[in-house]
Amino acid sequence: MTVTSHPQIRETLSRFTPFDQLDEVASAKLAQSVRAMRVARGELVVQRGKAPGGMYLVVEGEVKLFLISSAGAEKIVRLARAGDTFCEETLFGIEEPVLAAQATRESVLHFIPRAAINAAMPTQPAFAMALMARLSRRVSELVEGMEQCMQRSSTQRVAHYLVQHADGDSIEVRLPCDKQTIASQLNLTPETFSRVLNRLTRDGAILPRGRRAIMLTDRPQLERIAA
Repeated sequence: MTVTSHPQIRETLSRFTPFDQLDEVASAKLAQSVRAMRVARGELVVQRGKAPGGMYLVVEGEVKLFLISSAGAEKIVRLARAGDTFCEETLFGIEEPVLAAQATRESVLHFIPRAAINAAMPTQPAFAMALMARLSRRVSELVEGMEQCMQRSSTQRVAHYLVQHADGDSIEVRLPCDKQTIASQLNLTPETFSRVLNRLTRDGAILPRGRRAIMLTDRPQLERIAA
């Protein structure tokens, strides 16, 4: 569902990279082309094979970006939250999006047409560089994800995920989403993910606390497993 655009679109854009790199004139011009959208939980935002003609910015909520295998299994590649963008690849010669996108909860999105992005880039080098940097990070994340799935065991993947999501030297991890979603991101079945968590618990490496919290009771052990 589309909601009426409002004067705050420009201010909203200015809070998020790469749009915070636009000067005032370019920002105001780009904002005129933005389509603000409110989408319901479960609503499909982007389908593979259907060109969106631009990129999306998540203002509020969460969107999962995923693939469906030939066997019908869903593989979640990443979760886009406030400040994240998706479908950037369609700005530069790739007509069809690489991933499908679906809201995991009620969300507010901004759709920015490809023509508006391309018009801004020649005169806004800082914006163009920030957008390229974001695309580069995305490629790096995808390669890292592929490497994990190809070269790491299920236990290594889970250990790496937990260490990666620990806040600094904290021994507590707040899981950002439900365990089924995390399992999909790690290319594991929910049953395998649960078995690994149980094994790490028995080995004294972790201690689950409720549905979304895990204590890293032996972080050095986890780091050795993840290496």
